[in-house]
Formats: sequence, C-alpha cells, structure tokens
Amino acid sequence: MRDLWRMATTFIGKKSAAAGGWGALKSCGRKLLESGSPLTGARTMLKTNQPDGFDCPGCAWGDPEHGSSFEFCENGVKAVAWEATEKRATPEFFAAHTVGELRALSDYELELNGRLTHPMRYDAASDRYLPVDWEQAFAEIGTTLRGLDSPDRAEFYTSGRASNEAAFLYQLFVRMYGTNNFPDCSNMCHEASGVGLKQAIGVGKGTVLLEDFEEADAIFVIGQNPGTNHPRMLGDLRRAAMRGARVVVFNPVRERGLERFSDPQDKIEMIRGGSTDIASHYFQPALGGDMAAVRGMAKVVLAAEDAAVAAGEPSVLDHAFLAGHCVAFADYRRAVEATGWDEIEDQSGLTRAEIERAAQVYMKAGRVICTWAMGVTQHLHSVATIREIANFMFLRGNVGRPGAGLCPVRGHSNVQGDRTVGINEKPPAAFLEALEKEFGFTAPRKDGHNVLAAIGAMLDGSAQAFIALGGNFARATPDSALVSQALGRQKLTVNIATKPNHSHLMPGEVSFILPCLGRTEIDLNSRGESQLVSVEDSMSMVHGSGGINRPASRHLRSEVAIIAGIAAATVGSGRVDWLALAEDYDLIRDHIAATIPGFEDYNRRLRKPRGFHLRNAAAHREWDTPAGKATFFTGPLPQETVHQRARRENNRFALQTFRSHDQYNTTVYGLDDRYRGVYGERQVIFINPQDLHELGAEAGDRIDVVGVHDDGIERVARNFRFVPYDIPRGSIAGYYPELNVLVPLGSAGEESDTPTSKSIMVTFRDREAA
Repeated sequence: MRDLWRMATTFIGKKSAAAGGWGALKSCGRKLLESGSPLTGARTMLKTNQPDGFDCPGCAWGDPEHGSSFEFCENGVKAVAWEATEKRATPEFFAAHTVGELRALSDYELELNGRLTHPMRYDAASDRYLPVDWEQAFAEIGTTLRGLDSPDRAEFYTSGRASNEAAFLYQLFVRMYGTNNFPDCSNMCHEASGVGLKQAIGVGKGTVLLEDFEEADAIFVIGQNPGTNHPRMLGDLRRAAMRGARVVVFNPVRERGLERFSDPQDKIEMIRGGSTDIASHYFQPALGGDMAAVRGMAKVVLAAEDAAVAAGEPSVLDHAFLAGHCVAFADYRRAVEATGWDEIEDQSGLTRAEIERAAQVYMKAGRVICTWAMGVTQHLHSVATIREIANFMFLRGNVGRPGAGLCPVRGHSNVQGDRTVGINEKPPAAFLEALEKEFGFTAPRKDGHNVLAAIGAMLDGSAQAFIALGGNFARATPDSALVSQALGRQKLTVNIATKPNHSHLMPGEVSFILPCLGRTEIDLNSRGESQLVSVEDSMSMVHGSGGINRPASRHLRSEVAIIAGIAAATVGSGRVDWLALAEDYDLIRDHIAATIPGFEDYNRRLRKPRGFHLRNAAAHREWDTPAGKATFFTGPLPQETVHQRARRENNRFALQTFRSHDQYNTTVYGLDDRYRGVYGERQVIFINPQDLHELGAEAGDRIDVVGVHDDGIERVARNFRFVPYDIPRGSIAGYYPELNVLVPLGSAGEESDTPTSKSIMVTFRDREAA
C-alpha cells in the first residue's frame, strides 16, 4: 500500500515535534508583528493573568495562587494581538462594501479588517451599514423591544467573554423586561457537564483547584486537547509528569500537545531543543466510545476488588467513602456486571487489554484527577458519560480530597462565571426570589429558550428580536444555513462586538453593530476613573481584570455601558439607575453580593491578589442532591453510538469538529495547524489512511462531505480535502465553523440539548458529482 502518510501535497507538511517550544515563540512573535503594534503587544502580555493586569480573553484555565512572572501562552498572545491590532473597520470600510460583498469573505478574511470603531445601523436600501449615534441606537432598540407583543418574542444571547458585571446587568435587564430567554454559549459546549455533575455531586462545577494538580498521582484526560484549546494546562501536566504522576489520555486523535511539550519558560529545555513526555498512556477510542471505556475500567476495578476479598488482601475500593457518602452503589455494580466485555470493546473501540492497563494506573494511584472537555460533552449521551466518569471516581473516593477530583475544563474565559451570576434559561427559584427582593420587581418564572430552542423560535416566527452580548452566533451554532434564515427573519438584530463577523452580515429588518471595549483596554467612567471587571475560571477562582491599553476608538463603550443604555431605553430607570451602575461597577458587585451566595464582601475580596475562591460544597463532601449524597448513575451503555451506526451502514463515517491550532472558537487567527501538519488550508478532513485507501482516494483529493440525517434536509460541506491522520477507522475529523453546516439542529444531547458536534454521521461524494 502506498505511504499515504507522506504523500506530497501543497498543504500537508511536517508536524511540530512537540507542543510549545520555539515554534510557539516564533508564532507569538509573528502575531505581534502582524498586529502592527508589537511593542504594545509585548508590554500587554506581561500584564496577562497578573493581579494588576487583565484576565486573558483566551481560555478559562485557572491561575495559581503562587503565580509566575509569565502567565500567558501562545493562544493568549494570539488573542491579545488579535484585539490590539492597528487595523480598523471604520464607517469608511462599511461604506465601501455591501453586506452581500462581505458575506463572500471567509471568517479569517472578514476579521482581518480590524476593530470596529463606531456604532453602525443596517440600511436595507443600500445593503450597507451606516454610522449611527449611540443614543439613537439605544432609543430604536428600546422602541422595538417594547413594541413586541410579548417579551418572550426576544432572544438574548451571551458569549463567555462577557464579565461577571456585564452578565449580571444583562440578566437583570432581561428579567425586568420579562423573559428568561437566555441562549448561551454554555448550551453549545459544557451544558452536559453542568447537568451531569449536578445530578452526581449536587453542583455543576469541577471540584479541584489548580494546586490539586501538584498532588495528583494520576490525571485522566478524556476528550480534551489542551495544546490547542488551553495551552497553559500543558505546563501543569508537564510538571505532574516530571514528578512521576501518570497522565492517561483518552482521545480518538493523536494530539501533539498530549504527547510532548517543550515549555518556553524552561530555558534549559529550550536551549537543548528538548521536550517532556506528557502522556504515560495514550488510548484512542472510537468517537462516542468514552463511556464504554470508563465502564470497562470500572469493571476491572470491581473484579480486582472481588479478587482482593477472596485472597484476604487490602480492599481496592474506598468502602468508607462509598458507605458514608454515596447512594446506589449496589445498583451500579449490578449494571457494570451486566455489561459484557464484547459490548465494551465494540462500543469503546479499545481492546480489553488496553482498558485493563488504564485501570491499573487508576488502582495504583492514591489520588486521581479526571479532566475532560468537549470531546465528552458534544455527544448524544454526554450526560450519561459524565455520570459514568463520576461513578468511576467515586469507587476509590477520588472526589472531595486534596490531589483528586472532577475537572471539566471550560472554553471561553468567563463562560462559567456568566452562569454563576444568572445567565440561565432555567433559573433557580431562590435566585429569582433574591433578585425580586433586591430590586423590587416580579421576575418571570417560565423557563426560557436555550440556543436550539431560540433558533427554532426564530425560524417559526415566534421570536422576532435577537440581541447578542459578544460572540459570533451564526458561526458558532449548528446547521449554518438554517441559522442564517433564522436571523434574517427577525425584526431586530443587535450584535455587541469588537470586530466584524458573519453574524453581522445576517441582518434583520433593523440591525445594529455596537462596538465595545476589549478585555485589554482601559475602561474609564465619565470621571476618568479606571473600572475593574471580574471573571471566574474553571477552578471557581474569581479575580479582577483591568485593561491597560488605550481603546481602539474614542467611540467605543464598555459592555456594561452598552447594556445599561439598552436597558434604560427599554425598561426605564424607575427601579434601577442603569447609568449609575455603568458609572461604578462596585455598585453592580454590591448587588451581586446581595443576591448570589459566595460573593459576600465582593469588592474587597476581588481586590486581593488573584481574587478569591467560590466555595464548592462537593469539594468538601457536602452533597446537594435529592438523596443528600453523591449519587451513582445505574443506567446501561448507549444502545448504539455514531461510530457503530456508521460501521453498520455502508460508506458512512462518524465526524467530529474541532479547532485548528490557529483559532479560538470561531475566531481564526491564521490558516496553519502546525501541531497536525496542515498549512494554509482549513477545508480538510482528517481520515485514517486505511479508510482513505479503501475509498480509492489519495491525500489532497477534493470531495464534498454530505450529512446523513433523516429529516429530509440536504447538508453539504463543499470542496474539502483529505488528510491522512492517526485516527480510528470509521472516525474522521475537521474544523469548525466550516463543518457546522453538517450538524443538524435536530441532533442534540440527551438532557443537555447540546448540539452533537462530535458525533455527526456523514458520507462523501466526488466533486464531479456535485
């Protein structure tokens, strides 16, 4: 067979030998130079994730209490350079291009035009955005919202970039307006983590601190690629590996950052050109096979317990924890025993021997952390998988003690904080009661819309207005063609943003782009005083963030000020002085402290170096579940996963979407993915070489990718190219947002309603047949 791994093409090249290293430093330097302001960018990076600086807009990985001089990574540099660019998308830019013309640009090409400088209003007659006065924009938005026959006709989206202060003010305004319609970026990523952990341990957040990674004997990394998505995590994994901790990876794709890492802060390693092994064990389950793999490990642990009892040896299980803190263990044990090895191997895509090796690491480790990301959460059965992970950790008491615990790693820098301060379409009654007491109004009790429900409401006409606090809704969501239709049917669309993106090019009857300050920029009130915002990371640490750069335009306003302006124009200032809150964020934090447990004395604690920790009851073995204890999930494995379906049907494949190394969420910084050896190309499909050979295709061949879903809608991603890669047979992968067109709105996670972007059934067709 031909060596399809090395077939010469113009876009497939050499992969980095290790994550980080000189490649990361060169990339950082290049991005700073491309920004047009390299010295400002370099100075800015030294204030990233520092007590007297700003929180990196890149990811939600935690900051250590004993922070170093440098707390940034390659992705952080890209995010800062992207925001600090000297390029400007001025009114003259919009005057020179119709919206129709701008739609022809790729995501990368569009955002290269730089920072937005003025509030803009869409003019349908000329198909252009024209400048508009801030107060005029607020007034028209308020008039349109008040003119809807029900507040439930409006959808209010939130990006994870928004600060706690902006998110709290946003949810307060929307609830005073009268709806709980909060489609949120959480609905598309870690919703399953929140649902599953809430059921299992009583709180929908991880139980570990960053310092726990310094004490863990083993770290299980499932469905996660930190090298691209949160590179600072690699430093913690590297330190763990260097002191002898085992790092066990479950990921269908061989990811360079999980194999080897060269820390740019280690001078000796850099000089020698060396690197450190990260994974001690690397297993490649088939797409959707993680739950079966974890259950298989549990089966090994339980069998070892039986053998220990029979031999009179020390117990493998933590019986004190199971008896004192858990319910339904006996039922779970029966479910595991009823699950045969044939089923486990077939569904996981792993052999029994591989699973046994992973389980041996678990049993030999005194303290274990299990961490995961969207490779787990974007499947049909994600909630059940997270429950199974919790089950596995319960067996040996690896929740609620130092060096051990559950660790979902969030994506955007404040996606967890936004939910904490009230961005929730299903708000708890206690939270609504606290709001009512603090602000003297009656909050809506009816559950609102999440992302998929909001899209459905926009499509069927029951929603008539859409406001986005950051993000790129049109490109982040599934079923791209339908979402474009949905936005175009609105009476009003409003996008609060820093750069132009494709969501702005799908205007409703009336559409506004409202430019806001970035995280790195100084936020001054009318008295010239610098304002501080706050965020919450994946470890529930809340810390302050204050920009240091001059704003890209004197016409920019902060997210808080924009929300306050819309709120004042919509619901009035009789009960809440919105503009006063925008003048002093301390007042907003006082309201948060009065309404949300854990934020007491918010303003003082926020100003301590590195902030404060929101107490996690489960980390102290206090379980806010119906049973009052940690609760085992006792259900069976899924009847069938996407890779099993694909194998059963001819010429079908299970597709997952993921990021390239040169992007963050929908923001594309460049066209290279050096960790996977792809350069200057994004329309690619990573495929096992044997599958490629059986298709009669070669590396670089162009094909169309066709979605296979039984709703009668044709979904096609056109003109993609094959890249041979180390991925299980029958499983393929490619970048989003380009492949989001293949993700059906009707395919969502059970209980989480998260789009199943990691388990899409597809087939291929030749370009000539298109």
